[in-house]
Amino acid sequence: MSRYPCVRAARRFDPARHLPFVIAGVRAGWIRRSDLPWLDAWREIFEIDDVQVGLHAGLDTVEARSRALGEVIEALAADGRIRGWRNETYAIRNRFDAAPLALIERAASRFFGTQTYAVHLNGVVGTHAMWIARRSPNKATDPGMLDNLVGGGIGWGYGIDETLVKECWEESGLPAALARRAVRGGTIHVLQEIDEGTQAEQLFIYDLDVGADFVPRNQDGEVADHRLASIDTVLDWLADGAMTVDASLAALDWMARHGALDAAERTALATLGAPPAIAEPASEGEAGLAGRPADLTPGAAR
Repeated sequence: MSRYPCVRAARRFDPARHLPFVIAGVRAGWIRRSDLPWLDAWREIFEIDDVQVGLHAGLDTVEARSRALGEVIEALAADGRIRGWRNETYAIRNRFDAAPLALIERAASRFFGTQTYAVHLNGVVGTHAMWIARRSPNKATDPGMLDNLVGGGIGWGYGIDETLVKECWEESGLPAALARRAVRGGTIHVLQEIDEGTQAEQLFIYDLDVGADFVPRNQDGEVADHRLASIDTVLDWLADGAMTVDASLAALDWMARHGALDAAERTALATLGAPPAIAEPASEGEAGLAGRPADLTPGAAR
């Protein structure tokens, strides 16, 4: 077992505690069984049975689904069930290059357990030091925790590289010309149950040697401060769980590619490079609801 809690957290998910969220015959997310009562008021939108939560078949266009889900999301936010409203649009899609099944407010993606995408940048100085940010205490998620130099979700209509350049400026003041020198690292898939619901996220990781003279300056108020730390210090923070799960995994990806992890830790991290293959329970579990076998691999096309 890995000594780094982020590696364990990245697969901390029990399908028996959830129902698949299905749109047009496609498993598009996960909804906790304990959250089902919140959807009872919208039986004209959701078709709920013992094995899944389906969006009503009559909602057969992206526009109709988005409107219906938007109504539900606004009501759930008003009730305090969905927090941290972003005014950002996310697409419900199981592959980054797929057409959206619907468009929703970013804050709702974890309630519905839909696949999301993010970029993370390891800002390093040579191979001996890494810039680490501390998240603002006012952030909706993981306030005050340590983070990568740059990290951000990819909204609908934005590309991966475009998002990276935008986030580099907003979070650290990195100019576009420097941000475009970033080198693509690994890709990591996260599937974990969290307070808001389910985080099913694909992380696109980049590295950038920012040089000895660069000093980060946050532009959007989402970062409280930055610190330049030795690789050994960062590894200690990772082992202590001081960094967010996403940031920890991105940092470990750099560590694995630069000889800072032993073979066992590299192997454990490598398992997160592919989407988790998860089948629904085939028999009644603690919730007393039967499942049916299915290919429910996040990111898989149907």
